[in-house]
Amino acid sequence: MPKVKIARKSTWVDMTAFVDVSFLILTFFILATKFKPDEPVEVKFPNSVSADKVPETDAFLVTIDKEGRVFVQLDDPKKRKAIADNLNSTRNLDLSPENIKAFTNAPSVGVPFSGLKGLLSLSSEQQKNVKQPGIPVPDSTGGELYYWVRDAMSVYAGSKVTWLIKADNETKYPVIRNVLEAFKRNDINKFQLVTKFQDAPVGSPLWNTRQTQQQAK
Repeated sequence: MPKVKIARKSTWVDMTAFVDVSFLILTFFILATKFKPDEPVEVKFPNSVSADKVPETDAFLVTIDKEGRVFVQLDDPKKRKAIADNLNSTRNLDLSPENIKAFTNAPSVGVPFSGLKGLLSLSSEQQKNVKQPGIPVPDSTGGELYYWVRDAMSVYAGSKVTWLIKADNETKYPVIRNVLEAFKRNDINKFQLVTKFQDAPVGSPLWNTRQTQQQAK
């Protein structure tokens, strides 16, 4: 009886479609991902039991390091340009169009008005190597920060904006007080403090509430 030969079948699989889909997904994530801007200084947050998330858009952030240096940071390049234009006009900063463009691309600034033009005349790489002295807030008038906040209010007029303060755990209170005064003089009484999340003490009312919420999910 003749043997039955089993027909050989090719094991080759066309993976072209899978590769195309993979590259399409990769391209989407590259284009859709918003990279976090460089932090002007390292800040160690104080702990807090608050679980509120810090908004990533429409925010004006004031950062204070442990040395008391003050920086401002905005997320929207268009808003940065508008604020630079306002300050250039109201404070007579003599910024060139190139300086304005450089400010638009710089997520944070921490120099006095007198040093702003010099900083913005440097390349972005050179700026990273400059130790910025901070925006002056020497007393309860709010110093130059008052004008930054004032012009930011003008630019954000009619739009939603979240005012944020991120201070180092070792920042001296007088500096924070002067920063708050800059907000107060601009009639800003609602802002958020950026802190590091920690669990509420076991048995506390907040801890019990969160346990109940988790069990309900």
